[in-house]
Amino acid sequence: MSKRDYYEVLGVERGTDEKEIKKAYRRVAMKYHPDRNPDDPDADHKFKEATEAYDVLMDREKRAAYDQFGHAGVDPSMGGGAGGFGGGGFSDIFGDVFGDIFGGGGRGRGGPQRGSDLRYTLDVSLEDAVRGTTVEIRVPTLANCEECDGSGARKGSSPTTCGTCGGMGQVRMQQGLFAVQQTCPTCRGRGKTITDPCRKCHGQGRVEQSKTLSVKVPPGVDTGDRIRLSGEGEAGPEGGPPGDLFVQISVRQHPIFERDGKHLYCEVPITFVDAALGGELEVPTLDGRVKLKIPAETQTGKLFRLRGKGVKPVRGGSVGDLLCRAVVETPVNLSKKQKELLREFQESLGQGGNAQSPRQTSWFEGVKNFFEDMKP
Repeated sequence: MSKRDYYEVLGVERGTDEKEIKKAYRRVAMKYHPDRNPDDPDADHKFKEATEAYDVLMDREKRAAYDQFGHAGVDPSMGGGAGGFGGGGFSDIFGDVFGDIFGGGGRGRGGPQRGSDLRYTLDVSLEDAVRGTTVEIRVPTLANCEECDGSGARKGSSPTTCGTCGGMGQVRMQQGLFAVQQTCPTCRGRGKTITDPCRKCHGQGRVEQSKTLSVKVPPGVDTGDRIRLSGEGEAGPEGGPPGDLFVQISVRQHPIFERDGKHLYCEVPITFVDAALGGELEVPTLDGRVKLKIPAETQTGKLFRLRGKGVKPVRGGSVGDLLCRAVVETPVNLSKKQKELLREFQESLGQGGNAQSPRQTSWFEGVKNFFEDMKP
């Protein structure tokens, strides 16, 4: 039976770099590994075929000989001089590729491990985010079992060394010429077994628990900022150290202000009369009310800057500003008398030409020119 092209076996093109070849081999090896396909008689052959292709294509000398002479360049039985399959050693292949698939390497995975980190989303008001506050939160987590002190064994007893793996946490599986390290099925990588489990945690060494923590929120935080509480995450397996708790800040929407970094924005409605004649308004800030002077002939969209009325950033720097956007409010629910007065006012504006409405005049001129330019 003739051998298939090595590049075809791994599903790559000629000229593919070593990184892509390794990724391709990992995919094929995971698909056809005998331990994953116990009922497929072809899986073992395809797995060996992929490993042989990988061994050749990852070796520069062998690959060059294969590219020039084909299988004859790398198969000693065919007279090739570059060395046949196996020249690089199985240990190199499995240590390099299967280490991250089957838990490779000669080290067991038993013993204490660090606990998982936790994340908690904390909703705060804009005022608390700007000024800072202290809040209490309740967090569900996994804590060390006090009954067995995290060992998982009933009080007075202790875990014993796993008889299957001898405490290594892994076993060596032989498949013909191939030997692969796998997690021990008896102790599941711990290296130890518990014959008399703790009644409280049922041998897990950890129990579900909720704890109340006090979180200090520094002034100036914003949505997306994180506060790290070291050692407040889940307890580690086998009595390992706990992980951390990350409190993620989410600032609630405010009815008046919008925040953009260190600056605050708000809209200030002003009357038609104040916009035309000018006036003075009280506007809110996070520090209290301040007076804002409205100059005559103010238009909608004009920004008024109140310096130092914004936010001091949590990481330092100058305090931001409060920017107030004027919005001229059109009067509603007019009485008959008010409507008559407005019509009289409108007529008086018309007598003054275009001086009172310069933007309206320029806009209509622009529209007129636009339609003129469209004519053929």
